[in-house]
Amino acid sequence: ADEGILHASGNSVPPVTKDYCIIYNSNWISLPKSLDNATFRTLENLTSTVLCNSSEVPSGLMKDKAVVVMRGNCTFLEKARIAQSAGAKMLLIASKPRLSSLSDNKTDFEDVTLPVALIRYNDIVDMQLTLGNEVNVTLYSPPLPEFDFSMVIIFLIAVFTVALGGYWSGVAELENLKAITSPGERETRQKKEENVTFTPVTVILFVVICCVMLVLLYFFYKWLVYVIISVFCLASAMSLYNCLAALVGEIPFGQCRIACCNKNIEVRLIFLAIFCIAAAVVWAVFRNEDRWAWILQDILGVAFCLNFIRTLKMPNFKSCVILLGLLLLYDVFFVFITPFITKNGASIMVEVAAGPFGNSEKLPVVIRVPRLEYSASTLCDMPFSLLGFGDIIVPGLLVAYCRRFDVQTSSSSVYYISCTIAYAIGMVLTFIVLALMKMGQPALLYLVPCTLITSSLVAWRRKEMKKFWKGSSYQV
Repeated sequence: ADEGILHASGNSVPPVTKDYCIIYNSNWISLPKSLDNATFRTLENLTSTVLCNSSEVPSGLMKDKAVVVMRGNCTFLEKARIAQSAGAKMLLIASKPRLSSLSDNKTDFEDVTLPVALIRYNDIVDMQLTLGNEVNVTLYSPPLPEFDFSMVIIFLIAVFTVALGGYWSGVAELENLKAITSPGERETRQKKEENVTFTPVTVILFVVICCVMLVLLYFFYKWLVYVIISVFCLASAMSLYNCLAALVGEIPFGQCRIACCNKNIEVRLIFLAIFCIAAAVVWAVFRNEDRWAWILQDILGVAFCLNFIRTLKMPNFKSCVILLGLLLLYDVFFVFITPFITKNGASIMVEVAAGPFGNSEKLPVVIRVPRLEYSASTLCDMPFSLLGFGDIIVPGLLVAYCRRFDVQTSSSSVYYISCTIAYAIGMVLTFIVLALMKMGQPALLYLVPCTLITSSLVAWRRKEMKKFWKGSSYQV
């Protein structure tokens, strides 16, 4: 369906205006691309009728007006013919269900030239509450922007998170190597060690779990979404604590301790834990507040990704290839192949990310940045640009392995820097394809080849491919 904008203006001084999403059929009517060429009409609210019979409306009530009626009982074009014969200049059809495309047999209604558009019933109610009973409306459909600067913000967030997560993993590896040479440090380090090492078997199991979880979310979204929200609150609060605790540990003051449960705990860490829990709770309560909740979600999301990259440890390049390769196939299948399987022809991945079936609750597994370029799409479909956590974490695990390998071989960060640059190039390539195709893209389709090929070329050029492939298990 074609997306457009209904621009509504009240009769107050100065006039209050507001825009609403509409769906129209460009094969039936073409709308102006800007307000400069648009004609305003007085809105007549007839949502008490479905307008399937001309006797439903008193004569002369629709003359030269924009009319809004309810959806149902007859086709869109049947309503349009009745409205046109009564002298209406525009027909809006209010829909309580999710907005869908306007389809009908136009050849049977060649005489209908009236602009017809579908609008949400809730928007009609909001229009009356916001603008009053006397409202003038017009329709237009601005062209989609080729590029939105929100992508630049998402690019910076993603590259920063991957680079910092890889660097943090390298710092942990350096501490491990130092601990090996000192028995006292080794015992302390083992107590602090929180890493989970992925083997090829656990990698395959992880991908299978991802597939099962995505399918379950698609079919049982309205229940499982609250489970995911709860898990995200808990995991992000812990991740934010781990990230900030690493910074707080470098501060030389505020180290007083209190005894609790046979342990001495630093007071500053108690306050830090309270702050992190409060941040997650505030997000959970106000998560649907579009004006600012996205900032808190992005902060919690970045902390979650950083902690994930630092905690999950890839033992060698072989495991990285298996993980990234399988998740690439997973991403491509659920974005490009599933539209041929689903009843509504929609991608399972995009549906779940955006909230299927018009569900107001969204999964908190994405970085969200409001779109900065105004268009019908920001009203109708996606007011935010999105990047899934997986598109940060999965390549981030490879970047982290490259950083640890640099530390193990004292190779002056060549693997880490090369892989991070390759990730940035892959993100740029993703945005270029997104702008050209104007549809959601599986970012791993571009990120995985860029990072894997670059890492392989660096290892091959330095004649370290066998060692890079086998990791710490490599024997000379």
